[in-house]
Amino acid sequence: MTVTLDRPLPAADAGVVADGKPADPDPEVPERARRRTFTARYKLEVLAAYDAAEPGEKGAILRREGLYSSHIVEWRRARDAGALAALAAPRGRKRDYADAERLVRRLIAGELVLSYVPGREQRLWRMLAREKHLARRARVQQVNALEAFLEQIRIKLSSVLSDITGVSGWRILEALAKGEPEPAKLAKLADPSVQCTREQIQAALAAAPHVCAEERAVLRQFLDRIELFGKQIADNDRLLAACLARYQDAVTRLAEIAGLGADSAQQMIAEIGPKAEAFDSPAQLSSWIGVCPGREESAGVSKSDRSPKGNRPMRRLLAQCANAAIKAKGSVFELYYRRKVAHLGHFQAVWAVAHKLCRVIWKVLHDGVRYEERGSRLNSKQEAKQLQRLKRTLRLLGYDPNSLRKLQAPNNIAPGLSMV
Repeated sequence: MTVTLDRPLPAADAGVVADGKPADPDPEVPERARRRTFTARYKLEVLAAYDAAEPGEKGAILRREGLYSSHIVEWRRARDAGALAALAAPRGRKRDYADAERLVRRLIAGELVLSYVPGREQRLWRMLAREKHLARRARVQQVNALEAFLEQIRIKLSSVLSDITGVSGWRILEALAKGEPEPAKLAKLADPSVQCTREQIQAALAAAPHVCAEERAVLRQFLDRIELFGKQIADNDRLLAACLARYQDAVTRLAEIAGLGADSAQQMIAEIGPKAEAFDSPAQLSSWIGVCPGREESAGVSKSDRSPKGNRPMRRLLAQCANAAIKAKGSVFELYYRRKVAHLGHFQAVWAVAHKLCRVIWKVLHDGVRYEERGSRLNSKQEAKQLQRLKRTLRLLGYDPNSLRKLQAPNNIAPGLSMV
């Protein structure tokens, strides 16, 4: 079939004929220059020829190949780093079977470090602990969405109550969802112990008569979802407590550490086990969790000391417990945080406290000991240093530290200064 064109092809179609085949290049249009590419084999051959040539022949090689001395410098640096040797490897199918045999030989020789895979019972604990965390997070999301919805319908309940899902807030929202339009009656449902007055609550509920039936239905859905997630959290908490009933002593010992509680202790045992027996040292546990400094090393230089990913549930728990531990008055973690925060900043100091907390957790679980809070108390070595410092001060003031008898005035005391 022949097609007759009434007008010429546009500029974009000038290189294509009617049958779809490309036309011959226009001799008046210069061809676009293409950037040269070099294979790894070619680079190695040029480097070998360049290094073997005499000093007067090196420039001839560069002119013959159309290269610059910068190419030689860059390729030689890549060759010394081993990059060109890897690129010049023969292509083809990977030797999967040979690699598998090599891995088996290394496994038999004990050269491989296997990943930590807990037993079936501990995997069940993990599932319950993580499901409880997911349900708790979903409940918080629904509470935040409920607060935004109340603001949308001009119910300012969050401005007078700190927790809109508490006892007072829940009563008011339940009555509002059932169709109660009177702000005065809704305000009377609040508990007498709330900080705000009845008039303030009534003013926050002034838009209650204008809430339509559809908005009350959506409010009912929010309350049902929040109640459902609360029930799931309680059920998972009960199931996890029943599973860890045999290890109640380990849970109690962990809960005694500053910053921890029964809930966080159960979740930690679900992640690392009741005795942390898979980890031979606190350093191994810190590395597996990812709470220790990392090392991104290349060519002997560490580009970053950022902590590795590790076990994210344990990282979350340690960060939360570290923030709680630094607020425990008189605890060793509070003193450690104060020493670190001056030159590290808040976040890195908290992460350093989390690392210290991880080592304490390993000690409590692995060795079966109890946590003893010493706080600002000095250990024996610190007490000995402080005692020697006080004795030296007494001698400078002219006293005998053994009998507290005043000696002859020392010569290094300036005139007019009291020695008492």
